[in-house]
Amino acid sequence: MGACMIGWAHSRFGKSEAAGAEELIAEVVGECLRHADVGPQEIDAIFLGTFNNGFSRQDFQASLVALAVPELRFTPATRVENACATGSAAIHAGIRQIESGRARRVLVVGVEKMTATPTPEVGDILLGASYRKEEAEVEGGFAGVFANIAQAYFQAHGDRRESLARIAAKNHANGMANPYAHMRKPFDFDFCNEVSEKNPIVAGPLRRTDCSLISDGAAAMVIADTDTALTTAPRAVYFRAAEHVNDFLPLSRRSKTSFEGAARAWNSAYERAKVGVADLSFVETHDCFTIAELLEYEAMGLAREGEGHRIIDEGISAFGGRLPVNPSGGLKSKGHPIGATGVSQHVMAAMQLCGDAGDMQLPRAELAGVFNMGGAAVANYVSILERLK
Repeated sequence: MGACMIGWAHSRFGKSEAAGAEELIAEVVGECLRHADVGPQEIDAIFLGTFNNGFSRQDFQASLVALAVPELRFTPATRVENACATGSAAIHAGIRQIESGRARRVLVVGVEKMTATPTPEVGDILLGASYRKEEAEVEGGFAGVFANIAQAYFQAHGDRRESLARIAAKNHANGMANPYAHMRKPFDFDFCNEVSEKNPIVAGPLRRTDCSLISDGAAAMVIADTDTALTTAPRAVYFRAAEHVNDFLPLSRRSKTSFEGAARAWNSAYERAKVGVADLSFVETHDCFTIAELLEYEAMGLAREGEGHRIIDEGISAFGGRLPVNPSGGLKSKGHPIGATGVSQHVMAAMQLCGDAGDMQLPRAELAGVFNMGGAAVANYVSILERLK
C-alpha cells in the first residue's frame, strides 16, 4: 500500500506577527484540509513536527492542532522531532501509519517559532543538534560546525568560496519568485562573493549569505493511501520512495568532506523508486549552509567527490539548468523554521509536480527529489515524488 499527498498549505516564512506555534498551526491546518477536500472527521491521525528545544515554553504542541480545528478533538495526535529533519520525520510517521493499515488519511504539520528568541539563544538551541561533548564550544555555533566542514573540504579539494557564492545567488534569485519566502531580495554573485559590512564573515570561511535564516513558519499536508487518493482526492502526488538513513552524530567519527549517510539515503531511494539521478526533473535540497548544498550535489550523484563545484559553476543546478536545485529558493532564501522545513520542501515539490507553482513553475516537472537532513547529515531523508492524478 503506497501513500500520496492529496492536499497542503504553507504559511509565509519570515518574522511572523503570530504569538507562537499555536497561531502558526492555525494558519495552515484548516486551509490544508480544504485543499485536500477532506473533512476533519476523515483524518485518522495527526503527526506534528517541531524541534522546540527551548524556542517555546509551550511544549506538547501536537495537542495544539485540535485548537485550530475543534472537530479534530479526539483524533490521535503525536509530536515528532529529529533535529532539522523533524518535518520529514513527521511525514515518515504518517506514511508508516498508512502503510500499516491503521489509517487512510493522516494530517502532517510542521511548525517552528524562532524569531522571538534572542539570536545568541537561538545559536545555543541549534547546537542541541550537534554533539555537545565535542562541538559545544565551536566558535560561531552551528554555523561554526559547517564552517569547519567547509574548511576541511577546501583543504582537500581547493577553495570553493566562489562556488558557494554562486549557490547563494542562485537560491536568492529563485526565491524572488516564491511568495512564501522569507528573503525575497536578489543578492547577486558579486555581493555574495565579497566580504562587506552587509555581508560579514559569520564563521570563516562562511559569510552571512552562506547561512540560512532564522525564521517562523508552518506547513501542512494530508497524506492518504494510494487507493483512497485515486478514488476520492482532487490530486495525488505519490511517494515512489521515502528513505531514511542515519549516520554518527560526532563529526570526529566520520569524514567532514562527504555526506556518506546522505549518499546512502539517495541510493536507497533510487533503488526503491527504480530511477537514477538523471531521471529527476528537479530537487529541493537542504541548503542550511551553501557548503551543504555543494556536498549534497555529490551525495545525490550529480558529481564525484570533490567536484560538486562543477554543478553550480556550469549552471547545471540553475533554474534553467539540466537539474534545477531549489527552485523554491531553498532554505537560504525561503527560510528555515526548523520543524516546518521538511514539510515545506515536500509541499514546494508537490506544487511543481501539479503545475501550481506560479512564478516558480519549471517547464518540466515530472519527477522530484527531496532531501532533508537533521544535524550535519546525521538524519538523512530522501523522497522521490511523482504526480499520479
